[in-house]
Amino acid sequence: MDKEIAARRPIAHVKATLDGRWLEHALDEHLRDVGGLAARLAQAYGASDWARVAGYWHDLGKYRSKFQTYIRDASGYEREDAHIEQLGRVDHSTAGAIHAMKKLGVRGPIIAYMIAGHHAGLPDWNSADGGGSALSVRLEQPELLEEALAAAPPAELLNCDLPSSGILGGIDGFALWVRMIFSSLVDADYLDTEAFMDDGRGALRNTFPSLEELTPLFDAFMAAKQLAAKGAIDAVRANVLAQCRAAGQQAPGIFTLTVPTGGGKTLSSMAFALEHATVKAYKKRRVIYVIPFTSIIEQTADVFREVFGEAVIEHHSNTDEANENHKSRLACENWDAPIIVTTSVQFFESLFAARPSRCRKLHNIANSIVVLDEAQLIPAELRIPILETIDLLATFYGVTFVLSTATQPVLTAQKASGKDTAMGNVREIISEPAALFTQLERVRYDIPADTETPTAWQTIADELVSHPRVLCIVNSRKDCLDLHALMPSGTICLSALMCGQHRSEVIADIKARLKANEPLRVISTQLVEAGVDIDFPVVYRALAGLDSIAQAGGRCNREGKLSSGLVKVFVPPKPAPVGMLRKAAQATKSVLASGILATLPPEIFKQYFQIYFADINSQKTEEIQALLAVDKKTLGCAFRSAAEAFRLIDDDAQRAVYVRYGQSEKWLNLLASKGPERWLLRKLQRYSVSISVRDFGRMLAIGDVVPIFRGSFFSISSAAIYGEYGLIVPADKPLPPDKLVA
Repeated sequence: MDKEIAARRPIAHVKATLDGRWLEHALDEHLRDVGGLAARLAQAYGASDWARVAGYWHDLGKYRSKFQTYIRDASGYEREDAHIEQLGRVDHSTAGAIHAMKKLGVRGPIIAYMIAGHHAGLPDWNSADGGGSALSVRLEQPELLEEALAAAPPAELLNCDLPSSGILGGIDGFALWVRMIFSSLVDADYLDTEAFMDDGRGALRNTFPSLEELTPLFDAFMAAKQLAAKGAIDAVRANVLAQCRAAGQQAPGIFTLTVPTGGGKTLSSMAFALEHATVKAYKKRRVIYVIPFTSIIEQTADVFREVFGEAVIEHHSNTDEANENHKSRLACENWDAPIIVTTSVQFFESLFAARPSRCRKLHNIANSIVVLDEAQLIPAELRIPILETIDLLATFYGVTFVLSTATQPVLTAQKASGKDTAMGNVREIISEPAALFTQLERVRYDIPADTETPTAWQTIADELVSHPRVLCIVNSRKDCLDLHALMPSGTICLSALMCGQHRSEVIADIKARLKANEPLRVISTQLVEAGVDIDFPVVYRALAGLDSIAQAGGRCNREGKLSSGLVKVFVPPKPAPVGMLRKAAQATKSVLASGILATLPPEIFKQYFQIYFADINSQKTEEIQALLAVDKKTLGCAFRSAAEAFRLIDDDAQRAVYVRYGQSEKWLNLLASKGPERWLLRKLQRYSVSISVRDFGRMLAIGDVVPIFRGSFFSISSAAIYGEYGLIVPADKPLPPDKLVA
């Protein structure tokens, strides 16, 4: 095509065909289509008017002659990603943000945030660290809009009907509401661009069965399971299932599911979700199952996959490539699938995110059913903003929540202002939780009267050796290694110093040996105590939070094959690590001060969590609340800074190291030669171990860790640094001065 003619027609994207031609994506078509699609995506929460306008204006900056020259001559006919705004490329997002300010006045920042951030992420209004990226600074460039308007964009786009609907949740709900509309805009932009650039990818989307179509599969599976049921525990599980099905007919809102470990919470909560979703008046679109640990997420996903097949999408860092295909990877981008199994990190950090890739899925949470498995593990220091967001989603976005656990946390929390925040209309699914716990009482707890005097590791080891099949759960990796060193050969050590692939293989081996009734002793950190489906006759637990002790009890006599299992609590030689684990242990001591317990009834956890939460530092909550507080005059809000502050895992305190285990050598060689391609990093994720920055520095100094690609990715230097127990971290001793020189 003649470039002089092409230059007269503003384009959004270009792509090369197999026969050497160039196809152009007309800019006005892209704006109309993104606006229309964004509006449809925002229908679920009643913000179509805002999403449509954001779509119409998001790429107004592409009308600038500088951008049109750039996309054609500078790179467009050579690079398919020329439309993405990066350092050194032509700014095409600020013009639309400025236009929003001119058209909408005091409401202008609402759309300006979205347009300015649709590639780089939602900005802060005025951040000391943001510099030129702060929205208030970027808006001071009127010439960018003037250059775009000089190309005469279609008047019906520039002067479209302005939005009129209000902010869901009022000013307190502003940040979540903006992120939701931003999500619809970003997803619509991605999808429309994808439809032009690669229509084959688009054809793989929206091909999953609906929840209504999946329900008969679940009903048939559960009917077969109940036919094979026998014994008292199966009868209790059937009762839990029946109550969950009945509760599914209730009006949407927030539910608790308080069921002892082994009571069938996983399948029963899915029964509730499907029953709830198929009530036509509720119009629920998908089930999102949120799990705290990657160590159990695959187990849960496998249970659901046995029922629903490929309709189950796993979205987490350790996803096994064997369970993925191209369609499922696409669904992970925006959660456009009927059943999503994901992690607490992915779910909660996305709700507070600023980056487009993280926010893209948010609009698909609206009108969904979210099951929070092991709800007691909602991070205590972030629980107030999390509870507030759950309440907003339930009240204004049609989300039904199920908080599922054997140790139900307290669902009220005090704000920094001194006022209580509580989730409204919380309903318990089980009619008599205390009676249910009595029916499923399978263990007795041996808790020491003296919770201050420690027991030596050698004494614990001698006791463990007296049991042919025993699990011992300790509070730290070091404790795990120290105790394991005193155990006889053949004892299994299980800790987070193992990569995900290694842990999965060891847990599978433990399950097989338990099933075969073989002698087996396991020393583990707490990674096994929440949800891992293993069943020992005897479990030892180092003193910890009362919820952790109860969860450890869930690994004991799980199937009720014994008259009673034994959970023995002991005071370890060293207290739990400083921080949340130690605060939890102290709260347990406070509860136990009133008397020794042989059982752990559900009502005791209210007392425990009240003591525990009262001791939590509110600094992180106060910081996030301050960042998301909205200036009513300017609608100023620090989206990006809040996203950086809201972290369930402190990435700055840890470094990921790739280990040499199994097939990782092949993938590490590819990383060294080809660089960090996305598919390759996903494969390598299962072979990574997170260690403290301190340990990382020590290992780097002595050569145990080496850079594998441009100083950004690191692996251990040899297979000798990784063994049966996982990554071998050097002993805590001073290094020679020459080794500490960078």
